[in-house]
Amino acid sequence: MDSLAELSSLTSTLEDVARRITAVADDAARSGDEEVASELFGVERSLTGALRRLRRLPDHSR
Repeated sequence: MDSLAELSSLTSTLEDVARRITAVADDAARSGDEEVASELFGVERSLTGALRRLRRLPDHSR
């Protein structure tokens, strides 16, 4: 089914984006830019929640 392949691709892309956001947030925190770090960690949490929801979809396997 094409939609399952598309969901798998989207999941992989979101995982990559989440990792990249985390890396930038960690860098911001290390450099003392707490405001930016806090916002980016919020984005990371949102992406993690979205990934959980995608993975729970029926018949969606990673």
